[in-house]
Amino acid sequence: MPTFQQFPLPDAGEGLTEAEIVAWHVAVGDTVEVNQTIVEIETAKSLVDLPSPWSGVVTRLLVEPGQTVDVGTPIIEVDTDPGGAAPEPAPADEASVAPTGGGAIEHGHRGGGNRHAGVEPGGSDEIAAARAGRAPQPDAEPAAREAVLVGYGLAEPATGRRGRTADGSPAATTPSAPAAATPSAPAAATPSAPAAATPSAPAAATSSQREATRHALAKPPVRKLARELGVDLDSISPTGPGGIVTREDVLGRAAQAEARTLATYPGDDAPWLASGTVSSDGRQTRVPVKSVRKRTAEAMVTSAFTAPHVTVFHTVDVTKTMKLVERLRADREFADVRVTPLLIAAKALMLAVRRHPEINGSWDEATQEIVYKHYINLGIAAATPRGLVVPNMKDAHRLNLKDLATALADLTATARAGKTSPTDMSDGTITITNVGVFGIDTGTPIINPGEAAILAFGAIREQPWVHKGKIRIRHVTQLALSFDHRLVDGALGSQVLADVARVLHDPSHGLVWG
Repeated sequence: MPTFQQFPLPDAGEGLTEAEIVAWHVAVGDTVEVNQTIVEIETAKSLVDLPSPWSGVVTRLLVEPGQTVDVGTPIIEVDTDPGGAAPEPAPADEASVAPTGGGAIEHGHRGGGNRHAGVEPGGSDEIAAARAGRAPQPDAEPAAREAVLVGYGLAEPATGRRGRTADGSPAATTPSAPAAATPSAPAAATPSAPAAATPSAPAAATSSQREATRHALAKPPVRKLARELGVDLDSISPTGPGGIVTREDVLGRAAQAEARTLATYPGDDAPWLASGTVSSDGRQTRVPVKSVRKRTAEAMVTSAFTAPHVTVFHTVDVTKTMKLVERLRADREFADVRVTPLLIAAKALMLAVRRHPEINGSWDEATQEIVYKHYINLGIAAATPRGLVVPNMKDAHRLNLKDLATALADLTATARAGKTSPTDMSDGTITITNVGVFGIDTGTPIINPGEAAILAFGAIREQPWVHKGKIRIRHVTQLALSFDHRLVDGALGSQVLADVARVLHDPSHGLVWG
């Protein structure tokens, strides 16, 4: 016998409660092996490939790509014993045909159409009328064609007609209401019969109804212009005398309908809009907040409104750091790695943390304790197509400069590819955000939750600077350090930032402090 196993969505790490199915790598009928990748999911932290826990044949995919499901929800069904005998199909239910026309259709009857227990074919209205003891009402006659008012289009439909008396004089206008609406012929109150109109019901169309059915009035040249421009005359609010649509009205409507340039028209280079819904006028796109963006928003709001942020700034001459970067790039030991000023800034921050270990901690609200970390998991804020992520290098304090450069390159490349694992984004101790790569001088960064400080590294620019008593062109940057004022006071934060600046100003300090 076949053995069907359903695979529930597992927790991909760090207590996540939900994930989005991004893409299936298998289809119904495919044979899978243990540990074969079957699906790619997106959690609030990263993209994760899930392996199959069994060998067998895929019988059902229980979740469509793009759906977000809770942890523990079955997502795929696999037959782990495909060689077993298949169960016999259940016999078809002979009475499974859905009823139509007010009654059940005789199963298997040919040529009888919609016969039901000897009743001749007909709609439910005829059957209801027969049961109510009244004659069925004939279908409504098609509306009479309106006469064209030459030069002005169709006239407003008449709401009544004028007859003539026996002497030939015009009679009073009478509404064209059906006879059933008169009070002398009340209809029987039966469940299947519609309620008869009461004398108080208005027989003529209301003004709003007449307005809805009124056709626009326009002269033949204006109608021709509207046809050429593809403008619907009935959609125009007329401004001419007597409610006539003018040439200017048509031209104005055509101008409104023209495609207008959008301030932020994305074209094909906007994958972040792919899952959104575009408004009818094309001027807005609504994208649901989920996955990384949702997690980032929650974390930043929690951090900003929980930890009291304080930011200190420092402008520093980093000319010697730039010279060191050039020497390292020319060094054969660093030929296979990418050396940037960010590498030196990361080393400088870790040296400052070693000199002031109190900055490397976190605030535990539940226990009302400060937790000091005796290791440095250095986080690097990375902008990716999926949003901002902050993976960290584990035990970065143990890496020499070359290993740090390699780890930094691998970390950023993995993050931009969307392949960062949840483990790589957990247990960070302090973070750097490199806003300078976007040409920004500095900012006031928000602390990553669970940490005490974050360093913003600004753009390096050549500018006039007083050097040895003279104005010289030097490489200058701005640094900003935000810290949690609950466990880091202003003096400690300023000392840490000053030490980072000293190493960037003169990297030889690293030899002494290291």
